Amino acid sequence: MGTIAQQRASRVERVAQRHCEEGNFASVEWLVMRDGREWLRGKTGMADPLAGAELPEEPIYRIYSMTKPVVSALAMMLVEEGILHLYDPVAKWLPAFSRPEIINEDGTKSPARRTMLLEHLFSHTSGLSYGFLQNCKAGAYYRQTNLRKTAGPLEAMVDTIATLPLAFEPGSQWRYSVATDVLARVIEVALGMPIQQAVHERILAPLMLEDTGFMVRPSATERLLPMFGNGNLDELMVYPAGKQQLRRTDISTTYPHNDPSFGRGGYGLFSTIDDYRVIADFLATGRSPSGEPLLGRKTVELMWTNRTPDHMLPLKYDEYLMPAYGFSLAGRVMLDPGKAWGLTSIGEHGWSGAASTWFMIDPREKLVAISMTQYLGSKVSLADDMRNAIYSMLD
Repeated sequence: MGTIAQQRASRVERVAQRHCEEGNFASVEWLVMRDGREWLRGKTGMADPLAGAELPEEPIYRIYSMTKPVVSALAMMLVEEGILHLYDPVAKWLPAFSRPEIINEDGTKSPARRTMLLEHLFSHTSGLSYGFLQNCKAGAYYRQTNLRKTAGPLEAMVDTIATLPLAFEPGSQWRYSVATDVLARVIEVALGMPIQQAVHERILAPLMLEDTGFMVRPSATERLLPMFGNGNLDELMVYPAGKQQLRRTDISTTYPHNDPSFGRGGYGLFSTIDDYRVIADFLATGRSPSGEPLLGRKTVELMWTNRTPDHMLPLKYDEYLMPAYGFSLAGRVMLDPGKAWGLTSIGEHGWSGAASTWFMIDPREKLVAISMTQYLGSKVSLADDMRNAIYSMLD
């Protein structure tokens, strides 16, 4: 077993190996940077244990909602330039949102009294929803559309969203939602270009990333990992009884790797763990690897400051709670470790993806950590176990 110190030093690896050995995930890859230097790195498992396929050298992942902070950072660039403002009505850019309706508790609808602002899109207080939120009356309307059943252009998706009722008055509650997809459409209108092009020109190219984008290069498709879990995103949080099982699922129509018209704000990017480390560094500092400032220091501070008032806490979607976290303009932010359910620090921030990908930035401990796998709708919290293991290793 080795010494206690050796056991502590291998905790992250052992957590990842245990989850793969138990069949919760096909593989797990992790990377932790400490004070700007690589501290922990590894991967375990197989690309597809069911088919005997080994992991490639640099696996490519569908990162789902880890797309959101990238798009939010791009929108903050436009705020810096005076093109967008947090107080802009969404309808200024997207007139289809001029007269939204609210779905009431009794199922009736009434005109919204408050104006939906861009800030509400950033902070997920817009009244928009997701189809996988089973306890949300508005979510039922999302499930009746083909919103996430096919890819299609972003404009068509957002046009459909504009026809659906809001779950509540804008600015009155927190609810995870398609808001970042709508924000991406605002960016398209503001810049007069597709979100794919905007993300590439403003972020990916300056960061010199070749394996991140809304498509996978033909020469790299063999490195794209297969997906396991629940392919029906509207039932993402409807978990089968019993132990988690590895089940291959085909999400090529909802998350295509070779469709040049496919771009989103809330999901859609492909990336590797090393590419996302560069992205996380940018999200933490606003700078490119060469030191070029892509976002100002005060913008980065604002972007990761909690925007969620006390009456909207604790954050939750359906029955899943995020105690002690608030939400910023780009993702979660830890407010009170004394109320947290695991190891953390004040100000720790980041986000995760539906396929069980996860990242965190801890300014106090000078940590950037990322873990990657491909399992949709996991009822096993890999992120919690990895976070606890990482923090337990700090001396």
